[in-house]
Amino acid sequence: MKYIEAPNNHTSNEKSLFVAGWISNCPNWQEEFILYFKDKTITIFNPRRKNFDINNKNLELEQITWEHNHLEKADIISFWFPKETLCPIVLYELWKYIKSDKQIFIWVDSEYQRKSDVEIQTKLVNPDIEIVYSIKDLAEQILKTL
Repeated sequence: MKYIEAPNNHTSNEKSLFVAGWISNCPNWQEEFILYFKDKTITIFNPRRKNFDINNKNLELEQITWEHNHLEKADIISFWFPKETLCPIVLYELWKYIKSDKQIFIWVDSEYQRKSDVEIQTKLVNPDIEIVYSIKDLAEQILKTL
């Protein structure tokens, strides 16, 4: 596995996975999730930085640009919807890519406030996507495609 964390850039031709999901004021779920891929031939794009000053407008622009560029580069995008927030940006990113040629995987926390919206809209737009409800199930779904 090759690991790319924002704001670092990607230089690999391996299959790539963007780990989309909430990164502010929530558990560092990416750390656990990425471990599932440690022995695989894949490049992981993680937008969660170790140090990020949300009030720094220059960093904000850099972060949003990095995420946009690496979402475009990714072959696979996994989405996580936690109970802590509605995730407006993650919702935006999901709807932007749900009809793309990228492989899309979705994990929704059972207590996510808009769970049924994600389930219904996903089923209407792309019925082949099977939503899962645990980090382990999300990783296993993706691992089956590698």
